[in-house]
Amino acid sequence: MKHRWFLLGGLVIPVTLFLTGCWSSKEIEDLGIIVATSLDLEEEEDRQEEFLEQEGRSGDRPLFTITNQFVTSKSMNSSSGEESSQQSAYKNISETGDAILPTLRNMTLKNEKRAFAEHSKVIIIGENLARTMNLQQILDFFLREQEIRPSVLILISKDRASSTLEATEPLEIPAFQIVEMIRGHDRTTNILPPVTLAKLEGQLNAGSSFLLQNVASRNGTTRLEGVAVIKGKTEKLIGFLNSKELEGITWIKGKGKGGVVKGFDKESGEPIIYEIMSMKSKITPNVDGNGNIVSFKLNIESEGRISEHWVETESTFKNEFLEKSEKAIEQEVKQLVTNVMDKMQQEYQVEVVGFGKQLRIDYPKLWRKVEKDWDEIFSEIPIKYDIKITINDYGTSGG
Repeated sequence: MKHRWFLLGGLVIPVTLFLTGCWSSKEIEDLGIIVATSLDLEEEEDRQEEFLEQEGRSGDRPLFTITNQFVTSKSMNSSSGEESSQQSAYKNISETGDAILPTLRNMTLKNEKRAFAEHSKVIIIGENLARTMNLQQILDFFLREQEIRPSVLILISKDRASSTLEATEPLEIPAFQIVEMIRGHDRTTNILPPVTLAKLEGQLNAGSSFLLQNVASRNGTTRLEGVAVIKGKTEKLIGFLNSKELEGITWIKGKGKGGVVKGFDKESGEPIIYEIMSMKSKITPNVDGNGNIVSFKLNIESEGRISEHWVETESTFKNEFLEKSEKAIEQEVKQLVTNVMDKMQQEYQVEVVGFGKQLRIDYPKLWRKVEKDWDEIFSEIPIKYDIKITINDYGTSGG
């Protein structure tokens, strides 16, 4: 009999444990689910005075405004197939302060639900804030906070960041739109591969200069527009590269997985569209016997197809036309690459594409001598270019 009771107890205890469910679970209806956060330097005097009055003090410390984007019950009902109304699928709540956590806590005065950030997708930093304060300071809270996932994307906005979290269509959620646009980087050469919070922390710790995707709002439409340049020494924004310049960066890195290049026929001036099937690049440092960096050589190779051309006098079947097209695309790629390198070396004087990384691999002792001043040293080093384009497909039409 005792043996039976012992067996019964052995069964009841584990079953009871499973029936208790997750002790730390939270009811989703009670949560305010954050999907995006923007941070802007606050320059409106009224808001500054309001904050200082609330704090009961004076000062000239820079203030910023945080905007959290919450999904609403309408967005959840829409995703489950229930009938939707014109009520917005998201709600933005803003608060001004001089430190992140106290400012976020003050949002509880405006939102009845507990803010929950584990599903946050993106953090966007406004240009003026990124130029004024370094990114390590701005993101310190987010790097420490356990509720923030390391996979959250980091972007810069050339204008006010909060404006990129506004949509004209009520059922659109800007945070999700931005994430989907970033995922398109493997179909074009003018979107930067995603930079997550975890990846950004590594770049900040390395002390090297780097790029972040720029996102802008134009007439109610959010779109990706080139990249922001962050200087490693200061960890601050120093300028922007437009979409064409970002294309040049992608070719230098040789990391593009797709996209098109528009070259021009030399005689007619008509466009020839080259679709990229593959690309690769190789950086080779040239160092003399005294340990001086003489130059870098950049080799770029790509294979692809003619997806469209407007040269009516030419047939795609002719080898002469294919050779002319390859030269036209090579010329266009060279122009993209040299234009952006001139801007990086002469205007911004930073290195963001991997020349230093290759020097560290090939000449580690030399790298240790130059790494502290690498941006400035690199800006004086000449670069030689060798670009090879191969067209191995022209689709089903030979005309």
